[in-house]
Amino acid sequence: MLRNYEEFTESQIKILEHFVTSTSNNIFVLRNLPEVIKGALFSRYSRSTLGLRSLLLKEFILNEDTAFAAIAGKQTEGGPSETQLAAIQKAQNFYDRILDGYGDDSIGELGGAHLAIENVSMLAAKMIEDNRIGGSPLEKSTRYIYFDQKVDGEYLFFQEPVLMTSAYRELFLDTCNHLFETYSKLIPPLTAQIEQTFPKDPAISTTAYTAALRAKVLDCLRGLLPASAMTNMGVFGNGRFFESLLQKLQYHNLAEMQEIGKKSLHELNKVIPSFIRRADASHKHFQAMNDFYESMHSDIHQFAQHHTNSIDKMEQPGVRLIDSDPDCVAKLAGALLFSCSQGSLEQLQAYCKQLPEEEISRILDAASSSRENRRHKSPRALEHPSFTFEILADFGVYRDLHRHRILTQERQLLTCRYGYYVPPEIQGTDMEKEYVSAMERAKKAYDIISSELPEEAQYAVPMAYHVHWYFHVNLRSLQWLCELRSQPAGHAMYRFIAQEMARQVSLAFPSLERFFKFVDFEGYELGRLGAEIRKEAKQQART
Repeated sequence: MLRNYEEFTESQIKILEHFVTSTSNNIFVLRNLPEVIKGALFSRYSRSTLGLRSLLLKEFILNEDTAFAAIAGKQTEGGPSETQLAAIQKAQNFYDRILDGYGDDSIGELGGAHLAIENVSMLAAKMIEDNRIGGSPLEKSTRYIYFDQKVDGEYLFFQEPVLMTSAYRELFLDTCNHLFETYSKLIPPLTAQIEQTFPKDPAISTTAYTAALRAKVLDCLRGLLPASAMTNMGVFGNGRFFESLLQKLQYHNLAEMQEIGKKSLHELNKVIPSFIRRADASHKHFQAMNDFYESMHSDIHQFAQHHTNSIDKMEQPGVRLIDSDPDCVAKLAGALLFSCSQGSLEQLQAYCKQLPEEEISRILDAASSSRENRRHKSPRALEHPSFTFEILADFGVYRDLHRHRILTQERQLLTCRYGYYVPPEIQGTDMEKEYVSAMERAKKAYDIISSELPEEAQYAVPMAYHVHWYFHVNLRSLQWLCELRSQPAGHAMYRFIAQEMARQVSLAFPSLERFFKFVDFEGYELGRLGAEIRKEAKQQART
């Protein structure tokens, strides 16, 4: 039985009850503590013989240097008082000494914050989400929310400051406004057409049908939205994540990223200052990182200009498996055996290379046959096989697939050079002409702007235009991605890419097909409908 060896007096228990969920259990949760105290507390915890509650009492609550009462005490409705702010500032050196004293970047993972980032471009949202480890972003959806609203008579898109002070100002504004106008104009006729093509079944509720219909319409038209379209984000991250993010934002070439970085630093300094101090532009670590990135990118850019002009570009939209390990199946089988044996991994994998195919199949079946749904996570041995895919698909699809963070991915700048996606729902209709006209008009504007300002020109690129990127991913992560993104409720284009990645790996390595058993290869016309019906059923069950 798990035991707790700490004993506290009645007065100590009364103090602790406000900050921990249990004063007697050996497992408990901290509460009502600022991030800086939690981070410093856990830092000390790793090198102390005391239990966490005793440590909290002795070195924080009863230590005058921590200004604990001022920092963790009750605050007025308007926020911390002047006395509290002064105490917090005085105590900051104490917490910085603790965090600095361990010299380990992982200490930055002991505190975190919820950051709201509003009215930023979709281009900025992708840059923020590029930071994969330690952060959890959530972005406003183009599937459930109409983006044709106006504020003070203007559509909501980021007016990039360099463009707005350049000779391309009017061209940029006209292009983005026309894209939004076309988007707004096509919503009613496309809604009517899809409603006629897929009439409501009397057995299905109006709420579920309307939600599925809206998702279908907006999935079709989101390609008209420019990368400058405004979005909102919620980001939860630990201190290490935010430090890295703030550094990258502030030395980014684009003004919007720099502004987001500076404002985020200002706000996060109010909550987790000790964890992000190295992201301040005056800090020596920031300056060193800035010099490194600036030099590195400059050198690589020069080499790219010199060496890549003769390299053919990927012309056709789609996905291609371009690299894999021919011995990956045997290495997978050996890795599966490792944890249940005393053998060397190297020898186990070499041994499996000599096994007959039938015996390898039995080993792989042992790791896959008992899976009953896609949420049954496969063993870590599946992280040994890895695959590299090269993908050319519209920016909207990239935005959906980009959120998978347990993989290596890199994209090129947004351009209008790879063509664009036309939803089949509008092909051959009167709407197609207006859609295509808006795309071609945007391309002309992009071509003009990008001749001088290639990075800023990205803001004028509609989401329907194809972007070129790659995935380097292990089998375990690929299994999760393909089984999740092929589900009926997903967008048709990213469903296709998920299906195609699973199909190409299965063709190259037939014995691995068993690990994609929950990939849905079917096609669905009103894909969101089933999910909306299930959602409504759950809501009714709760009432």
